[in-house]
Amino acid sequence: MIPRYARPEMTEIWSPETKFRIWYEIEAHACDAQAELGVIPKENAAAVWRAKDVEFDVARIDEIEAVTKHDVIAFLTHLAEHIGSDDARFVHQGMTSSDVLDTTLNVQLVRAADILLADMDKLLAALKKRAYEHKDTVRIGRSHGIHAEPTTMGLTFARFYAEMARGKTRLERAREEIATGAISGAVGTFANIDPFVEEYVCRQLGLKPEPISTQVIPRDRHAMFFATLGVIASSMENIAIEIRHMQRTEVLEAEEFFSPGQKGSSAMPHKRNPVLTENLTGLARLVRMTVVPAMENVALWHERDISHSSVERGIAPDATITLDFALNRLAGVIDKLVVYPQNMLNNMNKFKGLVMSQRVLLALTQSGVSREDAYRLVQRNAMKVWEQGKDFKEELLADSEVTAALSRDEIEEKFDLGYHTKHVDTIFARVFGENPA
Repeated sequence: MIPRYARPEMTEIWSPETKFRIWYEIEAHACDAQAELGVIPKENAAAVWRAKDVEFDVARIDEIEAVTKHDVIAFLTHLAEHIGSDDARFVHQGMTSSDVLDTTLNVQLVRAADILLADMDKLLAALKKRAYEHKDTVRIGRSHGIHAEPTTMGLTFARFYAEMARGKTRLERAREEIATGAISGAVGTFANIDPFVEEYVCRQLGLKPEPISTQVIPRDRHAMFFATLGVIASSMENIAIEIRHMQRTEVLEAEEFFSPGQKGSSAMPHKRNPVLTENLTGLARLVRMTVVPAMENVALWHERDISHSSVERGIAPDATITLDFALNRLAGVIDKLVVYPQNMLNNMNKFKGLVMSQRVLLALTQSGVSREDAYRLVQRNAMKVWEQGKDFKEELLADSEVTAALSRDEIEEKFDLGYHTKHVDTIFARVFGENPA
């Protein structure tokens, strides 16, 4: 990813230096296991660790690869330059390139997942804080973009919290699923290497041995991982879209924090645009873009081909770096989001009580009016509000068919706003697992 949308900690995971360091650790641990089995001399295994503090020369490895046309061989050649060819002759004993490449990729994905999980904790904390802050801040709920019935801003934040909490649970499962390693040799049969080596190396790296690999670790694991990132990105966009709608001039129920000195437009000095959430919408597309290639990587020829390799070199860093940046940006947006409770009330009252139509409908049916007639009575008065700007309650009170079924007090009572927020605490208890009081 370009530096504009990248944070150092995640970027470092995908640097060539980090990759070669993991390659080295795999090879060194494998030598220790081979020495323990008596396959190679212990002094040779110990010699490999002489390179423990070596800064591997990326340019030198690239230079060797230009000749060998093989990245792992180029690295092993460079390693031999540090520890000596005699001690290096037992390195990579019985292993194949995929043992190193696939195990390294999974180490990187596990580390990336740990950062993303921390990012999600940060976002969840921001959503929870704002949910409680605006638990009772009433706003109009919308369906199809049209006024529906009252809700609260706290419930909006709580809904996003619950969605992101599900995303975190999925990512935890995806992390567990991707945390496998394979040191099983050509075509995965362990013909030239003992399974103990795989168990030993995986234990050192915090992985589980892949139960069965065909020279490569099965790519359904990776498909699940990237699909999970895609779902999280979609949830992120879901939040961003809501904020963008709320910031529209005609709505203005909330807006991104506009910092001192910030400029909204090169042409129009009055502009305050939702640039961060628009950016998040775009970044979500980039993350989801990696899902289909990951799915297509599942099908490989026989025991192995490398059609997946070039794909993963791109999508692994791109998806994780982008999502890391985006989750942190979204947490900041939520934390600093400016909320306008009065504008929410003004918007809700724009059509003068119209949003209470369902309560009146239900009251009419409970008083003995058929549902068809009740709907007709409520709708004909509601249309006067839409088309003529009338007051819904006043129209109902002036309708003789309505007042024949409901008294003035019964009609007045149907416009109590508190009716719509009476179960907010119950919902909060379900979402946050605690007593909001």
